[in-house]
Amino acid sequence: MFAKPFRVKSNTAIKGSDRRKLKADLSAAFPSLPVDELSELLPNKEELSVVKIYAHKGEAVTVYVLHKNPLFFELEKHLYPTVYVLWRCPALTPVFRTWPPVLQKLIGGADLMLPGVVVPSCGLPDVNQGDVCAVTLVRNRSPVAVGKAAVSTSEMHSLGMKGRGVCILHTYMDYLWAFGDKSGPPSLPDAESEEQGVSGDECDVSEKEEEEEVEKRVEEQPSSGETVADTACWGLEELKLAELEENKCEISNEKEEENQDDQKTPQEVMDALLLQCFLHALKTKVKKSELPLLTSTFLRNHMFSCCPSGMQLDIKKSSYKKLSKFLQVMQQQHNLLRVKALTKGVESIVEVDWKNPELRSFSIPEETAVEATVVQESGEGEVAYHPPEIITLYSVTARLEPLFLDADKRKGATMHPAEVRSIVTEYVKANELVDGNNKNYVTINPTLCDCLLEKSEYQEVESLKWDDLFGRTLGRMQECYQVIFPGQAPRIKKGHIEPIDISVASRGSNKKVTLVKNLEVYGLDPGVVATALQRRVQASTVLQPIPGAKDKVLVQIQGNQIHQVGNLLLEHCQIPRKYIQGLDKAPKSGKKK
Repeated sequence: MFAKPFRVKSNTAIKGSDRRKLKADLSAAFPSLPVDELSELLPNKEELSVVKIYAHKGEAVTVYVLHKNPLFFELEKHLYPTVYVLWRCPALTPVFRTWPPVLQKLIGGADLMLPGVVVPSCGLPDVNQGDVCAVTLVRNRSPVAVGKAAVSTSEMHSLGMKGRGVCILHTYMDYLWAFGDKSGPPSLPDAESEEQGVSGDECDVSEKEEEEEVEKRVEEQPSSGETVADTACWGLEELKLAELEENKCEISNEKEEENQDDQKTPQEVMDALLLQCFLHALKTKVKKSELPLLTSTFLRNHMFSCCPSGMQLDIKKSSYKKLSKFLQVMQQQHNLLRVKALTKGVESIVEVDWKNPELRSFSIPEETAVEATVVQESGEGEVAYHPPEIITLYSVTARLEPLFLDADKRKGATMHPAEVRSIVTEYVKANELVDGNNKNYVTINPTLCDCLLEKSEYQEVESLKWDDLFGRTLGRMQECYQVIFPGQAPRIKKGHIEPIDISVASRGSNKKVTLVKNLEVYGLDPGVVATALQRRVQASTVLQPIPGAKDKVLVQIQGNQIHQVGNLLLEHCQIPRKYIQGLDKAPKSGKKK
């Protein structure tokens, strides 16, 4: 399911009620999961995100993410653990073992076939059709794949261990795994192999015997419809040879295409690019539920996003000159779609023939548009962009220093809000300041009086509620923030972090431009963002220095592009909404700006 890239629809923090419901659903789905382990997986005080995505075939999936790692995903109202969870709880689901070479096939999107299953001495796990299962490799108990049983255990035996065993949904090294921190499986010794005394050499021999046995089974039943690729685990050497052959073919094809491109005129190149983006958009972007779809929306939101990076789609430079003429050719000569003017002068795509041979045979280019590379830094060898982790801290001021002396916190020391509450609570208890008559109140002693009260309150206020006490303490401390970029040392700065500011300004008579500032604070290169937006909205962009701000520039885009800028920052750069200012100024739907 996640062997190909998926599209993120939304990314929001989970509500308290939804968190409780999720825990209840997980307890019901996985009865073997202890309550304490579930609490460790989903701590109450940690921010849990709900990410709604669309898989490459259009399936709607909900992913629950903690600390940037996907923990569980929900498909058709069924919950499944990811490999990140199974590495912490290997016994969470029934497990099927297979040989290491099979992993390559599973990663490529294949299901686990029964001939490739290694049956332990204790027998296969007892499962029913549709039960959640995990797949491990011989000599390591760390699961590498998650899926659901294609048939029950009894049917597996009755079928003679032939056919499909586990329908794979998610694997190590797929795009859902890449959505997390991309860590590898831990090494958990396989007790079964150790008890049987399987050494490395013996295991290699066993793998070869298994492969030979599977090949014999396939040869004996040529009419079963199952190919060797589906039923047998190929040897590592065969896989490498196949990859080398594929690479050679790809290189020769690329050279032929380059030679052909050199001979084409600029207009022919643009015609080919236009057709490629058109087919790519129809095959991967447009859904039946979206029809009828305005042709202008199809061009702006779908075709432009399918343009390869480094190229710019411009219909005026093609032989068609206009989108309406191009779509007319696609309708009359290729029968790919049907366009109709539902309102006077406004054309819409009302029907798409997804069974058209030309569309079905179209292969999607590996390098997609700027959405796939927009968060990638410019320059060779640099890693993809990851948003920083931003933590609010509080610094001890000179006035509050006496309150924190017992905790050995001097002026300038920084702390998390929870640590501040803990220190204040310890101070109150150590000095026996809790009101004897009402434990919700704290008696004010001379130190608290000097630190927290105003001069006008010295004679009037004798006690404070706990919440008021904590609020006054944090209010009189210096607010700071800590920024942590992946692979870099944390940086602490005073004050509030500047949000990314998006605004609209007027230029000339009735022309509008969108201005984006403070991208550098979040580690975003304004030049890269400007290029991404230019390709996405097909409008001019300019970088301008900000007066009075050293080493900072703003990005200026033609037109009111707040919606597109917000989509880029929220979905692809994954900047939290609270750090983006000005999204409310986006043009309302149905109103022309």
